[in-house]
Amino acid sequence: MEQFIQRVRKYEDLDELTPYALRELVKAIYIEAPDKSSGKRHQGIRISYDLVGFIPVEELLKQETA
Repeated sequence: MEQFIQRVRKYEDLDELTPYALRELVKAIYIEAPDKSSGKRHQGIRISYDLVGFIPVEELLKQETA
């Protein structure tokens, strides 16, 4: 976890996600099949971060609003 935090700190002031930053921080991106059952199109996206795996979106949003 500490290694991942050190990598993230290098990109704290990043205005744009660069290919280099993406390769260093993200292990894989999974895009789910679209769901139209509610009448609106929803499509899930899950990001597996290098060294730490999946971080639930709720956790990321919680940190942003704190």
